[in-house]
Amino acid sequence: MVRVNRDIDPRLLRAFTAVADELHFTRAAARLYVAQQALSRDIRRLERELGAELFVRTTRQVALTAEGERLLPYARRALEAQDELAAAFSGAVERPLLVDIGALASTGNRVLTEARRAAPETELVARFHSGLAGAAPELLAGRLDVSFGRVHGLVPAPPARLAHRPVRYERIAVLLPEDHPLTRHDQIPLSALAGETLYAARGNRATAEWTDLAAQLFAGRGIAMAEPFPEIEGEAEFLRVVTKRRWSVLASEEFMELPGTVLRPLVDPVPLSPVSIVWRKGLRHPGLDALLTAARTLGTAHHWLHRPPASWLPRPEATSGGLTD
Repeated sequence: MVRVNRDIDPRLLRAFTAVADELHFTRAAARLYVAQQALSRDIRRLERELGAELFVRTTRQVALTAEGERLLPYARRALEAQDELAAAFSGAVERPLLVDIGALASTGNRVLTEARRAAPETELVARFHSGLAGAAPELLAGRLDVSFGRVHGLVPAPPARLAHRPVRYERIAVLLPEDHPLTRHDQIPLSALAGETLYAARGNRATAEWTDLAAQLFAGRGIAMAEPFPEIEGEAEFLRVVTKRRWSVLASEEFMELPGTVLRPLVDPVPLSPVSIVWRKGLRHPGLDALLTAARTLGTAHHWLHRPPASWLPRPEATSGGLTD
């Protein structure tokens, strides 16, 4: 039974939640920028103060005990409250906001550009993670502040410590070699892709939410997904690999221009990729406010949350009626 101590040092709770997230003392210590020995001492102290063992430690793994599982949601709420209190009385926030936009050709970058225009005094620093599945652990660890992507594609579910807001339904497109027969169409019916093999980042854990969307879209339509391939970093390397393998690529309407390729929207039905802005709960920063305002401004001006008639959405968005907060 956990014995409650009303004066628990928040540092001990941060140590506990870091180890609970990582289930690895070395990684948790690196995340907190402390020595592993100091982290272990903090965990032992917290266990003494609570009168309960919080982790089962073996040479191969670290796991939460039943008391550790019980403590975790309370520890998270206490730390969120402390962060909100500190932010409320901290005055102007000096540090830059780290914003993952995925790529230059992206909804995230359009929102970032508008936020910078509207709030030039706020420092917004771009980062380029390849997908929300890869960015989510960085958000939770505090190494990123904001990201964009299909939040409901995270497995098993969006972490409770992440907040999100709908931004856009991106129309899905296909990137084809310029000599592909289908490029003669301005829009390509999904049925015309039967028998085709498309690259959809299969095997890249950082973009798992995109591969999941592709698998749902291809199911029952005779469209094959390219075999797993190592993560491709940078536009030049992406172009080299795509050109060499003559891949057709599942893409969105916001996509980089690649020589020798043609981007065509898909129709019948119009498949959509839901995009949300995602941040860590408890985050307070004028840059986040600027991004949320920019997303709302662009969404209104360009009808980003309008769904064309007879459009297609992946699950669970399709069963829930679309994007939700």
